[in-house]
Amino acid sequence: MIDLRSDTVTRPSEAMREAARDAEVGDDVYGEDPTVNELEARVADVLGTEDALLVPSGTMGNQVAARTHTDRGQEVVCERESHVYKWELGGLAQHSGLQVRPVAGDDRGVLAPEQVREAHVAADDHRPGTGLLTLENTHNSKGGTALAPETVDAAVDAAHERGVPVHLDGARLFNAAVAQDVPASRFVEPVDSAMACLSKGLGAPVGSVLAGDAAFVERAHRVRKLMGGGMRQAGIVAAPGLLALEGRDRLAEDHERAPPASGKASGVSRSATTACGSVPTGTSTTGTSGRRWRPSSGRSPDSSGRASARSSQATVPTVSLVHAFLESRGGPAEEKEDGEEKQDEHAHDPDEDEVDTPVEHAPG
Repeated sequence: MIDLRSDTVTRPSEAMREAARDAEVGDDVYGEDPTVNELEARVADVLGTEDALLVPSGTMGNQVAARTHTDRGQEVVCERESHVYKWELGGLAQHSGLQVRPVAGDDRGVLAPEQVREAHVAADDHRPGTGLLTLENTHNSKGGTALAPETVDAAVDAAHERGVPVHLDGARLFNAAVAQDVPASRFVEPVDSAMACLSKGLGAPVGSVLAGDAAFVERAHRVRKLMGGGMRQAGIVAAPGLLALEGRDRLAEDHERAPPASGKASGVSRSATTACGSVPTGTSTTGTSGRRWRPSSGRSPDSSGRASARSSQATVPTVSLVHAFLESRGGPAEEKEDGEEKQDEHAHDPDEDEVDTPVEHAPG
C-alpha cells in the first residue's frame, strides 16, 4: 500500500545518494564547505535574495528567523492555525522569549491588512510591542492552500507601515509557485525573510534554507549556531538539496496526480511525492525510519495531497489523497476530533524538517 501520510516520507533517489557520497565537503561552521556555499548561493538566486543559510529543518529555519528579527518579550502576530504557532512546540516562547498574538485568518489562512493593524502593539513603558509578523504559504492547516502573492501583499505592507518585519514560512513554497504559476521569488520579494524546505515533495533527505538580505543572514548564522544547527561537513546534506532544487518544476506532476478532496483515487498509481526523483515508501503504517505510527502519540497517519489548479487561491490539498484513497476503498476519511493533531512537523513530522504534500503536515 502506498504511504500517503505526508510528502515528508519521500526517500532520496539514487542520484541524490550518489551526490551525497561524492560531495566536496569542508567545515560549514567556518563557511568552508563548497557544496553548502553553492546551495546557499543557488537558493538566494532562485528566491531573489542577497544570501541564504542552510538549516537542518523547516522548524529551525522559522525559529532562527524569529530570534533574529526580534527582541525578547516582543509579540509575534501570526495566523491562528499557522505552523509556527501550532506545530513547533511553543518554540517562539521557549527559544526567543516571545509572546504570540494569534489572529484568525479567512478560510484560506489569509490575514487582512486591517487585522494586522489591529493586532499591532506599539512599544511603550508598559508593553514590549510587536516585533514580527509571520505568514505561511502554502498554508498547511488550511488544506494546503497556495495563496496568490498579491493576496498577502497588503498584510505585508500593513506590517511594514508600522516598522514590523515579516517572515514567510514557505515549507512548501515551491508548490505554491507551481500552483500559482509564478516564480518563487515573487512570494519572497515583499517579505524580510523566508524559509523553504528541500525535503518534502522535492525529495531531499533533509534540509531547509532560510533566505534574506546579507545582514539578516549574517545574524541568523550566529543564531543557527546557538540553536545547535551549525554543521561541519554538511556538503553531504547540501548535495542532494541541489538536485532537489533543480527538480522543483516537476512538482507540477504531483499536483496533476493529486485529485481534489472530493475526487476519487482512480489514476493515482503511485505516491504523489515522487516526481522530483524521490522514492515512494511502500507501507501505510511505517515511515522511512521504520517507526510505527501510534495513535497514542497524537500523530496522524493522514497524508497531504497536492494542488491541482492554478486559481487565485489554488489548493495543494493536504488531505485530498487520503480522502480520495479511503473513499475509493468504500468509506469516507474520518475527521479528526478537535485538539487532535492532524499532521506532523510540516507533515507532521516534527522536524524533518515548510509545500508539496500529501497530508496535513505540521510543517517545518
